[in-house]
Amino acid sequence: MSQRDEVLARLRAARGAAPAAPAAVPRDYRRAGAEADLDLLVHRLTDYRATVHRCAEDAVAEVVDAVLGGRRIVVPPGLPRRWLPATVTAVTDDALATDEIAALDGVVTAAALAVAETGTIVLDAAPDQGRRVITLLPDVHVCVLRAEQVVAGLPDAVARLDPRRPLTWISGPSATSDIELNRVEGVHGPRNLHVVLLPPRSP
Repeated sequence: MSQRDEVLARLRAARGAAPAAPAAVPRDYRRAGAEADLDLLVHRLTDYRATVHRCAEDAVAEVVDAVLGGRRIVVPPGLPRRWLPATVTAVTDDALATDEIAALDGVVTAAALAVAETGTIVLDAAPDQGRRVITLLPDVHVCVLRAEQVVAGLPDAVARLDPRRPLTWISGPSATSDIELNRVEGVHGPRNLHVVLLPPRSP
């Protein structure tokens, strides 16, 4: 027996008998299709220390004024301008440098959807949401979300999202803990998240 054959024989002996066929994987887990609970989403968001504003669309500018009035903000190129009050100085992101974005006080975006069960907001870089970087560097993020964009759980979100788009999943303001488990906010994203939840659009 060659040394190679001896090594292979030892490996076979160590492995034991050939494994049986793999066990069947159950496929009875929850699928998409559940009804979204807006109150649950609000509860989850506030539990994560986000601030939720429920209002009509014509009041969005008032909310932005209350949160960011008198400050300089960055906005994606496709954001509806009716959401911005005259009290903010809005800088459109046309490939701004990171230091220019970091120097601004806040950002206002729309969203792709939100998951009620987990309190997660998802952005997909659509024109009204913009690049990921503009939601990471400013200290305040105001995100406008429509009721019909809220889904019940993650299966519903995965079914609706386009996996080819760059997806950003946000669950509350940026937060982490140091070695003594002291909460530290704003390390890798905005310290303050404000979600403006709009009612369903009229049919």
